[in-house]
Amino acid sequence: MTDSPTPADTIPPGAPWVRLRSASTQTFIYDRMVREAAPEAQPGDVVRVFDRHGALFGHALYNPKSRIALRMLNWDDTDVDEAFWRDALERAVRLRTDTLRLDTATNAYRLVHAEGDELSGLVVDRYGDVLSVEVFSRGIWDRAEMLLPMLHELAGTQHHRVEVDERVLKLEGFKATPVYSGELPRSVNITENGVRFRVDFATGHKTGFFCDQRENRVRLASLVHGANVLDVCCYSGGFGIYAKTRGEANEVTCVDLDEQAVEAARKNANLNQARVSTVHADAFGYMRQMHTNGRRFGVVVLDPPKLVFGKSDEGEGRKKYHDLNRLAAAVVEPGGVLLTCSCSGAVDREEFARLAIGAVRQAGRSCRILDYTGAGPDHPVSPRCAESAYLKALWLHLT
Repeated sequence: MTDSPTPADTIPPGAPWVRLRSASTQTFIYDRMVREAAPEAQPGDVVRVFDRHGALFGHALYNPKSRIALRMLNWDDTDVDEAFWRDALERAVRLRTDTLRLDTATNAYRLVHAEGDELSGLVVDRYGDVLSVEVFSRGIWDRAEMLLPMLHELAGTQHHRVEVDERVLKLEGFKATPVYSGELPRSVNITENGVRFRVDFATGHKTGFFCDQRENRVRLASLVHGANVLDVCCYSGGFGIYAKTRGEANEVTCVDLDEQAVEAARKNANLNQARVSTVHADAFGYMRQMHTNGRRFGVVVLDPPKLVFGKSDEGEGRKKYHDLNRLAAAVVEPGGVLLTCSCSGAVDREEFARLAIGAVRQAGRSCRILDYTGAGPDHPVSPRCAESAYLKALWLHLT
């Protein structure tokens, strides 16, 4: 029994296509799953995807230089033209504005969440009048000039910044320099549930602020009344400032190794007239010192940067998660709460829970799981892409 004719036998010459070895229901199709491609198919092209029998499977962004050779855009015969992109962006914007009604609580939120919005490789955060864009694929980068005017029209914004991380450039095999709109402000003040933050685009990480923890910040504030709170890897002080302003914590200490992050946390505390202690220190060393000094906290928040960068990234990142959680558990008061987080998409919920709880036990502590949450609803999760549920927030009660 032989396979059906190749796509080259059934579609017009010059139309780029790719044929698979086997079909997949996932957004990411890796290079090993590609059987053949049209000679004219180039990195960044939208290609028609066919299964091994020659039947149309869908459309995707193609990049033979990347391990993720195909980023599926649809699984039907709908053409990927300008109208397709506009419709996808409009659905994403309407989710945030019409369904979630986020503008009633904040002027800062995730406007496009890549695979979660069926726009693989595109992340857009809104900060007031500014769109902060992160690109993760060659195909999206090639279409940024087309997509940006659509986004501004739909969102009612004026300014933008578009950046591609060096790691992405290496993985995707192309070169790019940041793109900034004319008169882009250096920073912008945002309000989230009545708490104010300054987003500094020149010094901030990722898109400038972590909107994904918004609901978790509110949740934390409900648990800290009268407590001493330690916010480890605090970045711009989100959890700590919520704890002080909305939660009426007794004392709040924000710790980060990044000196610019500590300065941002200090400025944000001042912006809210909140008395918060900021410490420029390595998280490991600081928590060891607190343990040695016999210092304990009623609530500890542990929200480190991404430590595991891929499924093949074994060992080092996972060991850091274990060590951080062991040290954090050691400085939580009996009856206190540890909120431990991971933004590593390659570590799923079950594995992260095992890592964290195992570390707590190694610290000689017992715990109960109060809850297990993730990012806010402006970060929708695609059933076709497990990595879109990247954020894990495990709430533990320690005894």
